[in-house]
Amino acid sequence: MVEKIASLLDQINDPSELRKLNVDQLPEVCDELRNFIIEEVSTNPGHFGASLGVVELTVALHYVFKTPYDLLVWDVGHQAYGHKILTGRKDVFHTNRKYKGISGFPKPSESIYDTFGVGHSSTSISAALGMAVAARLKEEKDRKIVAIIGDGAMSGGMAFEGLNNAAVNKSDLLVILNDNNMSIDPNVGGMSNYLLKISKSHTYNRLKNDIWDGLGKLNGFGPKARRLVQKTESAIKAMFLKQSNLFEGLGFRYFGPVDGHNVVYLTEVLRSLSAIPGPKLLHVVTKKGKGFKQAELNQTEYHAPGKFDKVTGEILDCECAVNKPPKFQNVFGQTMIELAEMNSRIVAITPAMPTGCSLNLMMEKMPTRTFDVGIAEQHAVTFSAGLAIQGMLPFCNIYSTFMQRAYDQIIHDVALQNLQVVFCLDRGGLVGADGATHHGVFDLAYMRSIPNMIVSAPMDELELRNLMFTAQNENHGPFSIRYPRGCGCVIDWHQPMKAIPIGQSRQLSEGTDLAILTIGTVGIQTSRAIKMLQKDGISASHYDMRFVKPLDEEVLHLVFRNFKRVITIEDGVLQGGFGSAVLEFMADNQYEAQLKRIGLPDQFIDQGTPEELFRDHGIDQQGIYKSAKAFVLED
Repeated sequence: MVEKIASLLDQINDPSELRKLNVDQLPEVCDELRNFIIEEVSTNPGHFGASLGVVELTVALHYVFKTPYDLLVWDVGHQAYGHKILTGRKDVFHTNRKYKGISGFPKPSESIYDTFGVGHSSTSISAALGMAVAARLKEEKDRKIVAIIGDGAMSGGMAFEGLNNAAVNKSDLLVILNDNNMSIDPNVGGMSNYLLKISKSHTYNRLKNDIWDGLGKLNGFGPKARRLVQKTESAIKAMFLKQSNLFEGLGFRYFGPVDGHNVVYLTEVLRSLSAIPGPKLLHVVTKKGKGFKQAELNQTEYHAPGKFDKVTGEILDCECAVNKPPKFQNVFGQTMIELAEMNSRIVAITPAMPTGCSLNLMMEKMPTRTFDVGIAEQHAVTFSAGLAIQGMLPFCNIYSTFMQRAYDQIIHDVALQNLQVVFCLDRGGLVGADGATHHGVFDLAYMRSIPNMIVSAPMDELELRNLMFTAQNENHGPFSIRYPRGCGCVIDWHQPMKAIPIGQSRQLSEGTDLAILTIGTVGIQTSRAIKMLQKDGISASHYDMRFVKPLDEEVLHLVFRNFKRVITIEDGVLQGGFGSAVLEFMADNQYEAQLKRIGLPDQFIDQGTPEELFRDHGIDQQGIYKSAKAFVLED
């Protein structure tokens, strides 16, 4: 009797070894891969449900296509854990999203199998089309290009721009739509409803599958078989869908929906599609969290659950336990309800992040005044502008890194018309394990360059509430408030709100040796560093500026008249940011002083805990203390 091999996954160090297996061994590979992801992510937190949902699809893709020569483009990137494990990173997967470890997203500098950097959604079709055109121009006629778009990414407008252009180019491109009806929260909008209608048309799907199976027996028919399926598909759609297929209307051959958890069948479908030239779309239906009961039942909670018990599913992490301050986003969510109860003009908008930014709280209480527009940041901003120009007061909550995608809409549709839209930029600064694609480090710089825009950042939760109250108290035009991910420092945060005069800072300490100007939550670490300086006999005046634009010029005149040493501190990029604004003020007013700017350098910053990253760049308590002390003591 031949002893059963303990683990197939242990034998797979790259996809070429996967392709040596028999197709009937693939279900076992899928089981092992799924268990490996559960084991690793339960102790090393990361994105969970999305990668579980595409295990079979991932295995089938690498089994059928000759990767890395054939190119797979993953979208959204957090679907790609199984892909990373199968492509030589199994032994280092325990470093996923950790400091100096592998990235949680596809990253070309990390692996030849990662064909395109994907942290933000809806980019795969455009990128894959570019690759397909490049292959055609280089006469690489045997190279296959596949875009795998899912987890809500098809709701992004850029995906449709790519589809539209791909049809015109007639490139040999396969788009796989991983339809799990989810992003982080359940998908919303017409596209989601359309896909649901297609996937639930049982008669249509049964006939399509019968025809597909029948064609598999027509060996040698070639083009005649293809013409037959085209004619029969059209007849079926006319009978049962009573409308033209959206994707075929754009010029794509549409196939599906097919079961995304039948790995053997997926390999058959992919082999057949790889022989069909031109733009094609395969609609694959999957379940987010597949194979882990709790993740299937609670898909939003298990999108990125933190540490959890791999047997019971109990979530073990709690960033804000008893006697700890709440998360900034929870303070935002509760404050939104209070403000909306006070001001009937207030509405709230988010692009597919109601739970992440805590607008789900207002959505439950005021569903007609809270809007999840899907993964569509550009639309979210212009939708807000439309509301504002008709007298509503929109609070548009978008993560700082995602707001970059709507920059033209901020300028052209909001600021140019001086509309009262409040931009609440969650995840400002260094967010941690998601790394370079998700750090919200550019917003202070890109917002302050826009005319009419007020740019602010609270130091703590009370200031967040006060800035939100200020933004709706009078019509100040466009108003930006940025704040970080996670917990702050104020336990008793639920205090009455008060308006802050626009552009007014506050002084937190008095000193004679230097002045320290901070923006945002780095002020907390600065206050602690100043106490350390006092023990060394160094005193500092500390100003929480609260506004990057307009600056508190009265305080700045006072500072530069009385101090020869001034430090600015921010958790954003130095180029064009808060420190640059102060430096410009100093130059414009011809003050002579030594100005030291502390912030983030002109480079993209990889993943790590916020504490590790702040330490690396000298914006933690110890780093600020050392910089300030050396600055005072230097000749």
